[in-house]
Amino acid sequence: MIRDDAHHREWMGLALEQARGALRTDDVPIGAVVVGPDGAVLGAGGNAREATGDPTAHAEIVAIRAAAAALRGSARDDGWRLEDCTLVVTLEPCAMCAGAVVLARIPRVVFGAWDPKAGASGSVFDILREPRLNHWTEVFPGVREEECGELLRGFFRDMR
Repeated sequence: MIRDDAHHREWMGLALEQARGALRTDDVPIGAVVVGPDGAVLGAGGNAREATGDPTAHAEIVAIRAAAAALRGSARDDGWRLEDCTLVVTLEPCAMCAGAVVLARIPRVVFGAWDPKAGASGSVFDILREPRLNHWTEVFPGVREEECGELLRGFFRDMR
């Protein structure tokens, strides 16, 4: 698995594209991609709660569902497990999304901006590295942090 900072920055660019796409439906601009062990994007998504009326349609969940669907029936099909994949997301995952990462067995999460109000990957909670759970995730925070944070700040500034 490719795990260097240059790839993290490149993959974050793809997540930022997804985040910008969420703006078309007035969703909070958060984007995510799931990258396979070969560096190929298996799933991608932006927040879609407003677009779909689904409270679970966070960018991470959309991307995880797409990646699992892409692997279904492939040579790498291991059911629902996304082992050897990396989730790249523009904002620190919340408790729901961090729980989904653990349940999907994703071993690495790369994120951009910290979420001091609802983050569950090291700020408010640390679900991804909770020793009482059966799966732990390596966390790479702060990748293109300023760019990710400014996209969110601009969205909320415009909402006021």
